[in-house]
Amino acid sequence: MRSKRAKVRAGVSMAATLPMLAGALALGIPAAHAADHPLRDLLSGTRPAWATARADKGATSDGAQVSARVYLAGKDATGLAAYAKAVSDPASASYGKYLTARQAQARFGATEAQVAAVKSWLTAAGLKVTGVTRHYVSVTGDVAAAEKAFGAQLHNFAKGSKTYRAPASTASVPQSLADAVLTVTGLDNAPHMATHDDQLPPPDTVFRNAGPLSSYYGSNTASTLPDAYGKKIPYTVKGYTGKQLRAAYGAGKRTGKGVRVAITDAYASPTIAYDAGTYAKRNGDAAWKTGQLHQVLPKKYTDTKDCSASGWYGEETLDVEAVHAVAPAADVTYVGAASCGDGDLLDALGKVVDNHLADIVSNSWGEIEAVQTPDLAAAYDQVFQLGAVEGIGFYFSSGDDGDEVASSGTKQVDSPANSAWVTAVGGTSLAVGKNDTYLWETGWGTDKAALSADGKSWTDFPGAFTSGAGGGTSKTVAEPSYQQGVVPDALAKANSADGNRVVPDIAAIADPNTGFLVGQTQSSPDGRKQAYSEYRIGGTSLAAPTIAAIQALAQEARGKAIGFANPAIYAKAGSKVYHDVTDNPTGSGLAVARVDFHNGYDTTDGLDTSVRSLGKDSSLAAVKGYDDVTGVGTPASGYVESYRRH
Repeated sequence: MRSKRAKVRAGVSMAATLPMLAGALALGIPAAHAADHPLRDLLSGTRPAWATARADKGATSDGAQVSARVYLAGKDATGLAAYAKAVSDPASASYGKYLTARQAQARFGATEAQVAAVKSWLTAAGLKVTGVTRHYVSVTGDVAAAEKAFGAQLHNFAKGSKTYRAPASTASVPQSLADAVLTVTGLDNAPHMATHDDQLPPPDTVFRNAGPLSSYYGSNTASTLPDAYGKKIPYTVKGYTGKQLRAAYGAGKRTGKGVRVAITDAYASPTIAYDAGTYAKRNGDAAWKTGQLHQVLPKKYTDTKDCSASGWYGEETLDVEAVHAVAPAADVTYVGAASCGDGDLLDALGKVVDNHLADIVSNSWGEIEAVQTPDLAAAYDQVFQLGAVEGIGFYFSSGDDGDEVASSGTKQVDSPANSAWVTAVGGTSLAVGKNDTYLWETGWGTDKAALSADGKSWTDFPGAFTSGAGGGTSKTVAEPSYQQGVVPDALAKANSADGNRVVPDIAAIADPNTGFLVGQTQSSPDGRKQAYSEYRIGGTSLAAPTIAAIQALAQEARGKAIGFANPAIYAKAGSKVYHDVTDNPTGSGLAVARVDFHNGYDTTDGLDTSVRSLGKDSSLAAVKGYDDVTGVGTPASGYVESYRRH
């Protein structure tokens, strides 16, 4: 399971038109700016790729209303990127010399004069300033005022079966404000995000796993079902617990004591404290201490219907319980966004950085790269860079649809995992055996075939691709310096001779067929009752909090913040501190048998029996060395303690 931000934005193909972003660590120029225009400074990416002449339906009414954000560049954007690189690089003399949030703001944030100048320009154009944060100035007003401010006509454009407003040309700002403005968002309204108060809905309908199940990998053989790959196969595991994951990834005696981990998602589960406490008690995790779990929530929620708010409850539950299971002494702060839109998610990330709520941030959400425009990429990267100079590392799930061809029609990676300033976490299928012994891992990728009507064979074995760890080569982000010399040229230069960012960086358990047990309050099928229950879950949104928790253990070992971890992660590439994961670790095909309730919760509508083949991730492959399914690999015994030497 991995939540998608702003689902309604999906499906727009922009990859061919996006300029190269300044994502490499060697670069620090604000990505949203294009070459100067006489008396105006262009903000690239502010005209969407779908706003074409063919789709143009004419000018938007002057009186139509616009809500926009003008993101502030700060006083030294190039210096911010350079300092973020230096404090994150183990080979740098500045490694680990982090700034406080106040120091970072004073050194790199927007000055009072810059904010005043931006506000003056916007109000002079006829826009109303509705809010000012460290990161942006928000405004509202009519189209005529927006056109005056940003030097671009707003037209209506056909997009699919609907019509949306967007700039007919690239937006710009007065040249005198070129150093103050990073970008502007909100000039297009595809889609319109709700602005009214929404009430959080009740939890989703209960989901349960049918049996038979294995308590550990291979403990229960499906002896009455057909063979797969020439042998009998085991039933899926019930769901691993913290004890098994800690053993598999070399936690040792580390608990994450003294380390703060933050989790960002949208909305907030109304039962998270009860669920997390109950789960820990039932599954052998340390009890939560008073004040160990915190929530930072918005004053109101929006767009709960389009964002499927209740579906995010399970995301938060998974993230919180996985972090605590692997790092039971770590302090956990959940920061909920008001919606699944980029603006609200950026606000949640900004809260973490502005208040330094944690040193490690787990994020189990994202969207395909094609829908992320340069203006949004620049806004995200600025937050990530500010986090880096404070010693904060961001971990993003890489996606659950492999190369994305099946879901989007185009081979691509996900964002914000594609940012050169975050750690992208890929996924594996994990086999933990008797006595919590690590057996093997494959790259997560699943083919599914159903049991034949007569029960004697698997129909069209191995079946069709269902899901797998996201990965591949970015089309828009330049190759960061820490990947050079580790990532093979065949991957790095797949889309450009100059090289691009490749995803992921590191990996952990993700396959729902070898997944993690979670406990959550859910609704009965008729919606009348709510009760706590447990079920197995997976996705790279399991891998991300697992790696975040392991990083908490590593930070405990180091004795101070790790910060943006990619340079350190790649410096250890090829060493024994990683499991070098491949798709064929045992020398023969791997599969598990799975039995599901057809309706998801009981036998009323019967059972569905299938075989799930492992290590089949679309066109991606886990091979020896770095690969675009598992990155440098998964943490092995010795990984956590390797940070003691830095």
